[in-house]
Amino acid sequence: MAKKKEKETTEDKVETPEQAAPTEQAAPRMQILNQYIRDLSFENVAAQKNSGQQAQPDINVQVNLDARKGQENQYEVIQKLTISATAQEETIFLLEVEYAGLFHIENVPEDQLHPFLMIECPRMLFPFVRRIVRDVTADGGFPPLNVDNIDFVQLYRAELARLTAENQTPN
Repeated sequence: MAKKKEKETTEDKVETPEQAAPTEQAAPRMQILNQYIRDLSFENVAAQKNSGQQAQPDINVQVNLDARKGQENQYEVIQKLTISATAQEETIFLLEVEYAGLFHIENVPEDQLHPFLMIECPRMLFPFVRRIVRDVTADGGFPPLNVDNIDFVQLYRAELARLTAENQTPN
C-alpha cells in the first residue's frame, strides 16, 4: 500500500508577531476616552463700556499645556487658550478656555511619554478648541475668530529651552 504524502501548508508554519519578534515593542496606542470644557470665560469689554470699537483689533493668543496622570495608563491633558483683542490700547474682548481630554495611552516608552502628552494629545484636541473659540466669539457679537494652527512641537521645544535657561540662571 502506498503511503499518502501529506501536503505541507503555510498555516502550519505561520508565526504570530509575538513569536517572530518578541523583543520588538508594540506600536504606541492612544485613545481619547473623553473630552470636555473645564472652564470658559468670555468678556465683551467693548459692549460693557459701550465703546463700539470699529478699528481692526490686535489679537493675542497665549497657549498653556498641562498633563496629569490619572488611573493606570490614563492621562488628563489640558489646553488653555487666553485670547485678547485690543484696539488703540483698549481691550475689546477677553476669552479664556480650558479644554481637556482624557487619554488612554499604551506602549509609549517612559522617556517619550512627556513629549507625547505635550505634543500629540494637544494636537488631537486642538480642532475642538478652535471651534469653541470660533463659536464663542461669534456668539459674543464679533466676527468668528479662526485661531491659526499651533505648532505643538515648536511650543514644546520653546518650553524646554525656557526651562533650561531658567535652570542655568544663578539665583
